[in-house]
Amino acid sequence: MAIEKNVLTISELTRQIKGSLETNFPRVWIEGEVSNFKQHTSGHLYFTLKDEGAQISAVLWRSRVSALTVFPEDGMKIIARGSITVYPPRGNYQIDVDQIQPCGIGELQLAFEKLKKKLAAEGLFDTDHKKLIPEFPESIGIVTSETGAALQDIRSVLSRRNPAVDVFLIPVRVQGVGAAEEIVDAIRKFNYIKNVDVIIVGRGGGSLEDLWAFNEEIVARAIYDSEIPIISAVGHEIDFSITDFAADLRAPTPSAAAEMVVRDRTDLLEDISNLCYTMQRELNKRMTEIRSQISNCLASYGFNRPYDLVREYSQHSDELDRSLNRTISHTVNLTYQRFLASNHQLQTVNPQNVLKRGYTIIKKGKRIVPSARLIHRGESAQVQFHDGLIDVEVKKGHEL
Repeated sequence: MAIEKNVLTISELTRQIKGSLETNFPRVWIEGEVSNFKQHTSGHLYFTLKDEGAQISAVLWRSRVSALTVFPEDGMKIIARGSITVYPPRGNYQIDVDQIQPCGIGELQLAFEKLKKKLAAEGLFDTDHKKLIPEFPESIGIVTSETGAALQDIRSVLSRRNPAVDVFLIPVRVQGVGAAEEIVDAIRKFNYIKNVDVIIVGRGGGSLEDLWAFNEEIVARAIYDSEIPIISAVGHEIDFSITDFAADLRAPTPSAAAEMVVRDRTDLLEDISNLCYTMQRELNKRMTEIRSQISNCLASYGFNRPYDLVREYSQHSDELDRSLNRTISHTVNLTYQRFLASNHQLQTVNPQNVLKRGYTIIKKGKRIVPSARLIHRGESAQVQFHDGLIDVEVKKGHEL
């Protein structure tokens, strides 16, 4: 009996292997030594990564070369990140590299200096771009390991100096594969939520390899792009990282970062007390000066001149009143004396007074007879004495 065979073509087998490998190994980190390095005229990089027991082909496309902080060389030990792919024409599997990190101390230091120079040239360290750290933040974000001593140190200092400040932690790995990506995600998450006034990014001390996540370009760019001010607190005082240069403020240690970001409440209360004392003293001093100025104004000639004028005008008014009274009194007395003189003159010529002296007035009808020639014998007349009238009849005329 014939056995049924499922015969595959080479292309079909390669396609199945390619699908299996690329599905199960979408992205890996591998460590090895670079050999057979070659940069093609197209700009793509081709090399082999090997260790004591195996090797794998690697390719890095031209579009990713400009982002490298470490340029591979033969004999260099590196850590590469990439996807496992199959190149069907040769039936080889290879790693499609998208990121490279140095592995040795010398390589790390060279990579550090190279990246520092590159980012500085791009302006990521410019002081003009750095944001001011708020003097009195209400909430603080922390990006560090949840189990590290750095977190405990920061919390201890914040609790002691100002327990009223809210503290938010986004835990991340601070070393090893994937640490840089987690730090970047945490920074972006704080900027998306916008629930903190300042962010502390850091960890405790360690070797250059341990601190390397804070020397990654993606971390530096995330810090530069952050709208929230960031304090870098990586390692000890002698340790410097790329994040120290990119951050808005560098702290020598995580504890120092906590001390720098919040004021000690005891010092703050003392400052407030001193400020109140200074304000009260200055207020009292100012009030004394104002009172002195007011007193000087009240005593000044210019201020008192209107009052002096009022008193002068009041005195002048009194003098005018007395003068007017004297004038009126004099005029009244003079008028009265003239009245008396006139009245005396009138009394002197008053017919009644004349009649009292023995004179009489002859009237004929209602007319006074001033001459004897105007009255004739037989006419009636009236003789007026000072005390009455008598009727008479003229018997004989007489001329003087």
